[in-house]
Amino acid sequence: MSDKQKKASAYWKENLRYLFILLTIWFAVSYGAGILFKEALDTIQVGGFKLGFWFAQQGSIYVFVILIFVYVRLMNKLDKKYGYDE
Repeated sequence: MSDKQKKASAYWKENLRYLFILLTIWFAVSYGAGILFKEALDTIQVGGFKLGFWFAQQGSIYVFVILIFVYVRLMNKLDKKYGYDE
């Protein structure tokens, strides 16, 4: 395996690790807060709505958008680390 292939393989492996971590966070927020812990979160109100309902309807979307920005930042750093930046 050439040096270029090793570098590309390491890049892809690290990229997949980032994806797995970020998607796990999103799953935990959307499924956990919106479904599993809904009753506990419903004791708290945000803007007149129960927090469990808010996470199920809005919160997971906001977290997903934030995770997109985090992913872009991580990928920019990864690109620089492996020399793929322009």
